[in-house]
Amino acid sequence: MSLKKLIQILKDQQASFVLLLCHRSADADAICSAYGLQGLLKRFLPDVVVEIGCPQGINKPSKTLLENLPITVNLKPNIESAETIVLLDMNTIEQLDEVAEVIRKSSAPKIIIDHHASSAETLQVCKLCIIDDKAAANCELIYRLYEEAEVEPNLNEAKALFVGIAFDTRHFALANSPTFSIIANLVAVGIDAQKTLAQFALPIDPSERVAKLKACKRAKIVKVQGWIIALSHVSAFQAPAAKALVDLGAHMSAVAGKKNGKVEISLRSVRQFNEGAGIHLGTDIAAPLGEYLGGVGGGHAMASGVSGKGEIQDALKKCLALVEAKIAKPE
Repeated sequence: MSLKKLIQILKDQQASFVLLLCHRSADADAICSAYGLQGLLKRFLPDVVVEIGCPQGINKPSKTLLENLPITVNLKPNIESAETIVLLDMNTIEQLDEVAEVIRKSSAPKIIIDHHASSAETLQVCKLCIIDDKAAANCELIYRLYEEAEVEPNLNEAKALFVGIAFDTRHFALANSPTFSIIANLVAVGIDAQKTLAQFALPIDPSERVAKLKACKRAKIVKVQGWIIALSHVSAFQAPAAKALVDLGAHMSAVAGKKNGKVEISLRSVRQFNEGAGIHLGTDIAAPLGEYLGGVGGGHAMASGVSGKGEIQDALKKCLALVEAKIAKPE
């Protein structure tokens, strides 16, 4: 890891205001990553103002998070005044929509801490990149920074990192060996795992239930060399709808929708598809699909997203074409 490099950049910059930015509709992993990093930086630079910014808002589960942990986020951060900008849990600044241009124009050094496959632009604009796309959650990277510093997170920091990992791994269903090792260390700080998971559990929104059912009803099922691909569209909750299609039996799903004039697509797959078909949804499908739509795409091997311009059916058609081409010509 590179905590020493990060701190040295702040010292060289003589930064008095550091802004930790989370992606649009910030989730628990992004916000908890920022909170964990905020606490760690304050130990070494107590006189520096370290603020968590969510200029594109937070998602519904994160609202519960803020009610139960002493985390403060600024929904309208002053990006222009930041002397150093840290991007968390995003592989491209395009995930901040119109705010992205403000960041590009800022003379402040940019640092990224992320667990997605990196984009070329990110590597160009950031002075320091702390990236590991094998990590199951971004909070894992923050915990490793604590280990590098030989600092133990306090109870609230440990709970935040625990919750961030739990949410991003679907309550550890996507966790790997290093993840469980970190979870064990966080629990050792004093977390009651069952109580914490129950505290942050949310009932399913009725609208989400309807979206999942609509996605199933509208789904187009295609078989590609034995793999079952489900394509559908709903106006909201594309991510849980895509997961629902996979849970029902699809090897891979793509669910599209439109918001504010943009096409948004969530992609999900089972591990069997990822390994057997040799397809990484983030790099093989989402990235080129995002480019095709004049937007951005990326994510994990079995979960990724796309945002761009165009029409839903055209986007889904292109998505299927990318999958078919990749299966037909494996590397």
